[in-house]
Amino acid sequence: MRQYIIDAFTDKVFHGNPAAICILEQWPSEELMLNMAVENNLSETAFAVKKGESYHLRWFTPGGEINLCGHATLACAYVILNFYEKEAAKVVFQTLSGDLVVERHGDLYEMDFPAYELKSVPVTEQMIGATPREAYMGRDLLCVFDDVKIIEHLNPDLSKVHALNGLLLHVTAKGAETDCVSRTFAPKCGVPEDAVCGSGHCHIIPYWANRLGKDDIIAYQASKRGGTLYCRMDGARVKLAGKAALYSIAETQSR
Repeated sequence: MRQYIIDAFTDKVFHGNPAAICILEQWPSEELMLNMAVENNLSETAFAVKKGESYHLRWFTPGGEINLCGHATLACAYVILNFYEKEAAKVVFQTLSGDLVVERHGDLYEMDFPAYELKSVPVTEQMIGATPREAYMGRDLLCVFDDVKIIEHLNPDLSKVHALNGLLLHVTAKGAETDCVSRTFAPKCGVPEDAVCGSGHCHIIPYWANRLGKDDIIAYQASKRGGTLYCRMDGARVKLAGKAALYSIAETQSR
């Protein structure tokens, strides 16, 4: 089984968000896919099987399968369009979140994702050790702050984050050099901090597009690795574009 490791939302290795990608002729067992995700110890290991003109795509964290992942989708599209279907300009994925389309525009890979509906929830300091100005719930919990320095220096108690509602926790503030800055914590998925979270921006971008009164948003994820997303609201959808860099290609010995 050939496995690619791609750094997504960056143009250089050791930055962005790494994902392991396997393009297969048939599905391995769920036990094997989960074991590989645990062994890789990355935030995502993705598996894709071609089905007609599209690909069936599944995402696994060390904590189990999830229903939407942005950076591994971008990484998977990068692998397919650069190693399997070099003449193609786009790829369609069948997923637990419906059909997802990724188009190649030069060195950018643009994904078309559903936007999450955000519902306001009460804010408390106990949420993450700092008091947000606002909090919203979609699939994940989104906490909004006034000071970007809080985002950069936040060190939440992950056991408390694990007890919060929502799958992931996103914290965000208005940026100086970009429209917004954020970080993502995912202890429920076995990932303390997600380096650059695509699906999280299906919460973050709808919020900032509404707050800033514009559809085009440049977002920066302020993890240690860092990553930039070029985003656009399109009705009830979010366009998420980013670059990608190949780190490695390996042959696994999985059985």
